[in-house]
Amino acid sequence: MSSSSSMECTGNMSAAPLLVLTVAVLAVLASTCAADPEPIQDFCVAVPRAGGEASPAYPGFPCKPASAVVSDDFFFAGLAAAGSTDNPFGASLKPGNVEAFPALNTLGVAINRVDLAPGGVNPLHSHPRAAELVHVITGRMLVGFVSTAGKYYSKVVGEGETFAIPRGLMHFQYNPGNASARAMTVFNSQLPGVVPAATALFGADPEIPDAVLAKSFQVDAEIIKLLKSKFKK
Repeated sequence: MSSSSSMECTGNMSAAPLLVLTVAVLAVLASTCAADPEPIQDFCVAVPRAGGEASPAYPGFPCKPASAVVSDDFFFAGLAAAGSTDNPFGASLKPGNVEAFPALNTLGVAINRVDLAPGGVNPLHSHPRAAELVHVITGRMLVGFVSTAGKYYSKVVGEGETFAIPRGLMHFQYNPGNASARAMTVFNSQLPGVVPAATALFGADPEIPDAVLAKSFQVDAEIIKLLKSKFKK
């Protein structure tokens, strides 16, 4: 073997581990871009947590045996009717995530129904595992979010219009009109998760110390106690 051939062979051998490492890193980065991991089969209708015959699957919940899956498993009527808005927020939220609609298991999508009475609000909250599309069906909604730079983005969204909310950012929906409003919210995760701002801060269990909250908000501790009294379970 010539010296040039030997050098070429040595160079290729030394480059091989680097190539493998590069491919591995790119694969990891690609997987982290998705809200949910990629499915590994056509479908995996979830079996309730409580039990039932199941075969293990990743990601998500255990699968109902494919031989037992029927057409009705892919049907969900849980968002057809409005919920009650007779509450302090004037709002109703009906979830269509994997826990409510088992067919969504491993599919990486979820959908909620939001109904707001006039002046009603879906209070400030965030979804740690998903971006969100708010599509207004009837009425109008003021939809807004705050970026990590502290900038507030908002828009009054009318019937047939849609507003996008980036993943993990604090946001809300509010009905500024004189009539009821309804929206469907769509997520790129089967289980987006939700962190309600006020409840997380003032209704945490166990409680966040008053001194921490008072210092954080630069208010008197008595104000913190008052706020906590409104969110205690």
